Amino acid sequence: MTPREITCAAAFRRVSGRFPYHWDLNPYRGCAHRCQYCFAVYSHRYLDSSAFYDEIFVKTNIVEQLERQLSRPDWPSEVVNIGGVTDSYQPLEATYRLMPDILRLFIKYQTPCIISTKSDLILRDFDLIDELSRITFVNIASTVTTVDERVRQRLEPGGVPSQRRLAMLKAFSKTNCATGMHAMPIVPYLTDSPENLEGLCAGASDAHVDYLLTGAMYLRGNTRNVFFDFIKRDYPTLYAPLSALYRKGALDKTYKAQLYQTVGRLRAKYGLTGNYQAIMKAKLPQAPEQLSLF
Repeated sequence: MTPREITCAAAFRRVSGRFPYHWDLNPYRGCAHRCQYCFAVYSHRYLDSSAFYDEIFVKTNIVEQLERQLSRPDWPSEVVNIGGVTDSYQPLEATYRLMPDILRLFIKYQTPCIISTKSDLILRDFDLIDELSRITFVNIASTVTTVDERVRQRLEPGGVPSQRRLAMLKAFSKTNCATGMHAMPIVPYLTDSPENLEGLCAGASDAHVDYLLTGAMYLRGNTRNVFFDFIKRDYPTLYAPLSALYRKGALDKTYKAQLYQTVGRLRAKYGLTGNYQAIMKAKLPQAPEQLSLF
């Protein structure tokens, strides 16, 4: 992993689409978690780099640019999504420590946020996040794809174990933060077994999350190449059946319908909701419309 320091013209930018936010902030470009299904691997082409997992760009002036934007009289204090493209608590954050100063500015300007991470390094900033959650809306979300650590080590080799992510969510459930688990993407033949899906739902219930979002894997652009290179290397017997399911990039509709039936039964069994919008609006009445995920 090679860090490359860069500067940015803005800390966060407006994004379009059916998201529960309109602004996105990413302190880093590239990600050392090495998730084999990552949708963002395409983004390094704008940086003249093909080493998304190994060459991590660090926005060294992001704190200064953030205060410039948050202090503007016309800033509407809308929800900012932190780490939506690449994880803001990936390993380099332990060295660069950008997030504590970012959080202090969110506290100063009372700005609501969503923080998505696959790392428990976020617990380092527990007190700052707790303080922010008592001022405005804060959502802490973590992706957990499998309870099988052997699969997790191959699928997300740079991430922390799933149980550590669940423990992190459980810790934040004791604050005023909304917490959510993202069981996505569900990867056919790797993480779609009834046993794994039930383990995920049981883990979400034990962590006292406010919601559980699930979503089947999509394969588009360079992500498709990265994923199938991984399958050919680590799970060669799955290459043919997965290729058949993903002939057009999206998952086979029949398979997808059956998968969501299973997920729906398990969600009901454990009393879990996927209605993130209701939770967000309860804490932040002016919340924008969200993407509806099963």
